[in-house]
Formats: sequence, structure tokens, C-alpha cells
Amino acid sequence: MVRKVIAIGIMCGVATLGAQNKDQNRLAECGVVMEEILGVPENIPRELLEKAECVVIIPSMTTVALGIGGNWGHGAMVCRGGTSFTGAWGAPGMYSIDGGSLGFQIGAQSTDVVLLVMNRRGVDALLSTKVKLGGNVSVAAGPKGRVLEASTDASMRAEILSYSRSRGLFAGVALTGSSLRPDNDANEVVYGRKITTRAIVTGAGIAVPMSGHRLVNALQKSTPINESSASKVR
Repeated sequence: MVRKVIAIGIMCGVATLGAQNKDQNRLAECGVVMEEILGVPENIPRELLEKAECVVIIPSMTTVALGIGGNWGHGAMVCRGGTSFTGAWGAPGMYSIDGGSLGFQIGAQSTDVVLLVMNRRGVDALLSTKVKLGGNVSVAAGPKGRVLEASTDASMRAEILSYSRSRGLFAGVALTGSSLRPDNDANEVVYGRKITTRAIVTGAGIAVPMSGHRLVNALQKSTPINESSASKVR
């Protein structure tokens, strides 16, 4: 009987460690994806990233389809600090995505997804329990490269701009119909205590977990200042 209890305890401990490793590894992978995307010339226009208030990264989102299909995945959102989102990039909150489609497909594939949240309305929507892209909040395929005119036009028309990278190809992609929700279970694993994504994003003094350093550092190095707010000050 004692051996059975010990065995069950060990199994529970292994399961808990597995969950920790899964969520922490996923957050670390978000950093790798962000670094790689920012490291290629024809990526997200710098002008857009400078004006974004938050960024959502979903590494290896799974898309399964025979004709019109759906997708699901897990990742993280990082926002700028301060009540007006004008500060440095803060601690990441964990997120899940499901539903929707990337278009007509056959079979399954893995896609990295990056979402730029361009204004306060988009941030408030994502901090709710669940938001449907194209429903509760507007979403558009983001422009890439260095065309300022296209970037400015796109950022004025949508709360969220979306990008994908699949099989080495990076492009703007519409994710209308997909649903995003905060993953507070993953937050608890990553931060070691119960904490909501809203508390992480809007709170002060939330330390970035070790597994999130690479992601936050990549964004901070690339775009340390929120240019949409800086331009108003100037």
C-alpha cells in the first residue's frame, strides 16, 4: 500500500513537471520565433512594430484541414508597460487560439503566428475572457517590408494585424473567425502562482520569468519606444 502511494506521488510529480516544462518551453519558443522573424529583411515593418501596444506570438500553431479547416495553438502576449502602454515591454501573459482558418488547405501543417495589437480597444478586447477575431475586434493581414504608406493605412483600419510563417515563408494572413483567450492555467505554471493575464499586463513590478527573457529582450532591442505615443509628445 505504501509503495502504491509513493508510486502515485511520483507519477503526479512527473506530470506536474511535464506541464511546467511544456508551458515554459512554449514561452521560450515564442522568443526564438520573434528573434528569427525580426532577423530577416522582409518582415514586420518597423514603423508598425514601433506603434504596436502589444504583440501576440503563437509558435507552431497547428492547422488541420481537408478543404476549409481550423487551427489551434498556444503562445504568449507581451505589452508595453504603463497605463497608456508607452513604456518598455513588460512581462508576458500566456494565450490560446482556436477555430478559424488560414484558407483552403489539404492535410496538416505547423504555422508560426504573430499578431500586432495596434490600439487600446484591441488590448481591452484581448484581456477579456475570449475574443473572436473579426467579430469582437477587427483583424487584417499585416503588410510586410518597408512600405510606410501601406503600414500606415493598415494600422488605421484594424485593431489587430496578423502575420504567419510557414515552411520558411513569411506573410500577412487573415485570421478572421479564430478565437483568442488568456490561458491562466499556463500563467500559473510559468509564474508559480495563480495570476491572470490582465494582472500581468496591467500590473506593476511583475518580473519577467526566465523562460520569457528572450522574447521580451528581442522586442525591447528592436523597438524600445512606442513611436505612436512619442510622436504625440513631440
